[in-house]
Amino acid sequence: MGTRCLVGKICEEQGQKGRLNLSYKVPDVANEILFEEKKSKFHGYASLAKSRAEALNAVSLCQQKYPDARHHCWAYLLGDPKQPKSVAMSDDGEPSGTAGKPILNVLQHNDVGDIVIVVSRYFGGIKLGAGGLVRAYSNTANQVLLSLSTANFVATELTKVEVDFSHENDLRHWLQQHNCEIDQVNYSSKVQIAAYIPVDLVKEFNAFAQFHHR
Repeated sequence: MGTRCLVGKICEEQGQKGRLNLSYKVPDVANEILFEEKKSKFHGYASLAKSRAEALNAVSLCQQKYPDARHHCWAYLLGDPKQPKSVAMSDDGEPSGTAGKPILNVLQHNDVGDIVIVVSRYFGGIKLGAGGLVRAYSNTANQVLLSLSTANFVATELTKVEVDFSHENDLRHWLQQHNCEIDQVNYSSKVQIAAYIPVDLVKEFNAFAQFHHR
């Protein structure tokens, strides 16, 4: 499993619900695996989903890719995996609690956020029973997560500062060192810079800018 850094903008909704993790893992690229149990085929698909609409779009993609599958069961978890802002699931015709809930349970016991998992099932002619279905959907979700490449999402906050022209390069160097994204730069009597700063570095950034504003 690979991991890289992905900087993202913090949501006001998250800030209103209390302090969340300032960084967590999210899917980097979509991943797909095949799990077989008693001739039934379970195609597991995992991808990034930052909203319900993006999660349902992943479900639609799987429905188009496997139009003959009997069931397209899914679950998603949005936001910080330790304190998600939204979760949902669907059994899509399987017996209640045997598909969507096991998939969601796997998501809730892992450290990946902003994620949707879809499992498309082709019936193999042998009934698995409720317990067998729970195990099959759980195993599929676990396997697609196991080989999933992730990025490290870092919550950021848009911060605006003002410095003298002679210190612009110092400020830009600080931003580059900390992998910060510059949103806007304006020039008047001084240099005004707006940038997305990792939340845990905002105080340090403001102090650095204030020192160079003298």
